[in-house]
Amino acid sequence: MARPKYRVLVVDDEANQRNALASMVEGWGYESATASDGGEALEKLKDFDACAIVTDLMMPGIDGSELLRRLREQGSAPPAIVLTAFGNMETAIALVHDLGAFWFLEKPLQAGALRLLLERAVAQRQLSDYNEALERRLSEQGVLGELVGGSAPMQEIFSLIRQVAPTSATVLITGESGTGKELAARAIHELSPRRAGAFVAINCAALPETLIESELFGHEKGAFTGALDRRRGCFELAHGGTLLLDEIGDMPLTTQAKLLRVIEERRVRRLGSPKEVEVDVRVLAATNRKLKEEAQQGKFREDLFFRLNVFQIPLPPLRQRLSDLPLLSKAMINDMNRRHQCNVDGLSDEAMALLAAHPWPGNVRELRNVLERAVILAGNGQIMPGHLSGLTAGGGVQHGSSTPQNPGELLIPVGTRIDEAERALIEVTLKHTGNNRTRAAAILGISQKTLFNKLREYGSQENAE
Repeated sequence: MARPKYRVLVVDDEANQRNALASMVEGWGYESATASDGGEALEKLKDFDACAIVTDLMMPGIDGSELLRRLREQGSAPPAIVLTAFGNMETAIALVHDLGAFWFLEKPLQAGALRLLLERAVAQRQLSDYNEALERRLSEQGVLGELVGGSAPMQEIFSLIRQVAPTSATVLITGESGTGKELAARAIHELSPRRAGAFVAINCAALPETLIESELFGHEKGAFTGALDRRRGCFELAHGGTLLLDEIGDMPLTTQAKLLRVIEERRVRRLGSPKEVEVDVRVLAATNRKLKEEAQQGKFREDLFFRLNVFQIPLPPLRQRLSDLPLLSKAMINDMNRRHQCNVDGLSDEAMALLAAHPWPGNVRELRNVLERAVILAGNGQIMPGHLSGLTAGGGVQHGSSTPQNPGELLIPVGTRIDEAERALIEVTLKHTGNNRTRAAAILGISQKTLFNKLREYGSQENAE
């Protein structure tokens, strides 16, 4: 029998049915409350923390469908079991698919089926509460999704993400290139009621103006030259989930006007189609530009800026949270060890000092690139200063010297032919890796096939074989 602390809200416009359901639920050990329609249910839920809802579908005023829609928009929907007559079966199935209803039951009800579904619904709510508490504890330790950081600026970002994720609000994520804007967007999606839906990201700066509308809205066969098949756009692909418009500041003004209409009306028309398609998509946008200033200068639509800037999350640059370097480095090195089959156990004190002295104009993305190369170079043990290519204690760029400073360095005199320098670099890299061609190719940034061809070209048959 369920323990009394689990609460169930019963919603039905018929008093006899409502009271009978409440009595049945209480008989199974739950605490119950009742509401005569969706409006009263919304009010009751402000003070009644329900683990599950049992609601009729067809009711005057706010019916079961509208109740679930509003709860989803608020980001506070407990699992709901929808009661439906046979003629409303199609609507009930749509509620399960589109609004996340837990399940539906036909009338007249079978008590055993309702009891079983209630037990499962409550178990789902318990799991959801546990996951939320786990995410909160992890964020306090400096981890939220794929975002890492225990500094005060990042803890503030984690707090903002936790606040906005359960809602349906549009979010504008700002920050310099490489600060992790897409990771923040993914964290919002994973902590939202839409987590089971798709997360679709499109880089508005990477597409030519002639293709961006097709990518966003889709197209019909023959809509333009090269449109050989019908294609769904990002809005349709993200239906029921989240769409990230990355680098939104680079979107053409003409496309911005069409985007604004789709966001407001939740309907999209494929290129070349006379029909519109309804879409249920949460929109997140990211940019490294100052959109407010650009809107004032006419470089970005002001109405679109206001529509996107409902809730802003400004990610700090890495130079403003250098205390996160040890935590970030540890997480990245662990990930790279798995991907590159290495066994690096961290950075030496001298290497960490180099990281702390660097200005990091490329932010977290630059740090990842530096550490990835260092992990491959080191292979095992600790990362030493010599593994951190391009970094110096003064935070500048390391230039060539007259003599090698480490066994793994290579001195190439002025006047050396390119093919000779390339051959020497390949040979010293192979020596460094113990003739491991896989690691050598990764360090050199070339494929194993290219490395093999180079060795054969230079006549190093003993290494190529």
